[in-house]
Amino acid sequence: MCKAVWARLSALVCRVRMRAARGDAGMVTSEYAMGIVAAVGFAVLLYQVVTSDVVAAQLQAIVKRALSAGA
Repeated sequence: MCKAVWARLSALVCRVRMRAARGDAGMVTSEYAMGIVAAVGFAVLLYQVVTSDVVAAQLQAIVKRALSAGA
């Protein structure tokens, strides 16, 4: 029983090492790059929305209302 478990475990470790040696390391880098590009695109879009005149006016109105609520 112990020999069978040991043989199975060593085969599993061997398979994992073979997959790691195939050269899929570049795929991780490209996924990070695509994630960064998407995050920057979202940040630019959010910046454009927040700095628009309509949103700025709404934010100013909210702040004015919040400051006058305590008076």
